[in-house]
Amino acid sequence: MSGTYDVAIIGGGVAGFSAAMYCGRLKLSTLLIVESRGGTILLTNHVTNWPGIKAISGMDLATNIEEHAKEYKPDIVDAKAVKAEKTKDGFSITDADGKTYLSRTLILATGSATRKLNIPGENELENKGVHSCALCDGVFYRDKTIAVIGGSDSAVKEALLLTQWAMKVYMIYRGEKVRAEPINLERVLANEKIEIVNNTNVKEFAGNGKLEKLILDKPYKGSNEFKVDGAFVEIGRTPNSELARQLGVKLNEKGEVMINRHAETSAPGVYACGDVADTIFKQAIVGAGEAVLASYCAYEYLQGKKR
Repeated sequence: MSGTYDVAIIGGGVAGFSAAMYCGRLKLSTLLIVESRGGTILLTNHVTNWPGIKAISGMDLATNIEEHAKEYKPDIVDAKAVKAEKTKDGFSITDADGKTYLSRTLILATGSATRKLNIPGENELENKGVHSCALCDGVFYRDKTIAVIGGSDSAVKEALLLTQWAMKVYMIYRGEKVRAEPINLERVLANEKIEIVNNTNVKEFAGNGKLEKLILDKPYKGSNEFKVDGAFVEIGRTPNSELARQLGVKLNEKGEVMINRHAETSAPGVYACGDVADTIFKQAIVGAGEAVLASYCAYEYLQGKKR
C-alpha cells in the first residue's frame, strides 16, 4: 500500500466500488475502506431498473461491480472507518483497528442504516419476529401472517417479496396512501395476499420471547391488538454521515451530505455519492453515476483545475 493515496473511498456498496472502478480508470492511486461489501442493494431480490440488464439479483449486481472495480487493482481494506481529519496535504482516515491512512482527496460512499421505530419491544424482539430485511428473513414465515410497517416504495417492494412465502401480508402505514412507484403500487393493489391498513401507527411489539402481536394506536376490526407471526420494519434509512460531520462538511436537516451536481461537498477535496448524499432519488444507478462524477472531479481537483 502506498504512503499517501490520490483518493480514499469509504464504503463498499454500489457507489463505493463504482468510484473505485472509475478512479482506477483515471490512473489514481486508490484506497477503498470497506466495512461490509455489497451495501443496501444486497437487500433487493430483483433489480429490474439497471440499464442494459432486464433483471438481476442485488447480490449478483454488487458482485459484478466489485469484480469490475478489482480489475483496476485498488487497495482494499476490510475495516470500519471511525475517524476522518483534515491534514496539511489532504486527509487522514483511521479505522476501528487504529490504523491510519493518508489521502489527498476523499470520497464518502458510506451509505445508510435501517431506521428503527424506537418503540417498546423492538430491541428485545429483534430477530425474534421483528426484522428489517425481507430477503434475509422472509423464508422463515412460509404460510404465516406477517406485517410490513411503512408506506414507501421500499415497503411496497418488501410486501411483494414476502408474498412468496407468507399466507397474508398486512401493510401498516401511518399515512393516508402508500407512496410507491406506480408500477409497484399496481402490483400491491392487485395482490390478494396484501392488505393495507392506513392511518395507523404501531406503538409496541409484544410477545414472550418472540413476537406475538402488535399494539396499534387505534382499533383494527375492534381491537388494538394485532396478532402476527412476524413484522418487517421499512420506514426509511438514516445516512451514515458521522465522518462527514467530523470533517465539518455541510449536512441537511436529515443528516445527509449536501452535494452539488459535481458530487462536491462544502469541503474542498471531499466528495460524496450514494445513499449518504442528499440526492432525492435513492437508486443504485443514481449512486453509481454520482460516484463517477465524484471520481472525475477528484481527478480534476488533483490536477489543479478549477471550475
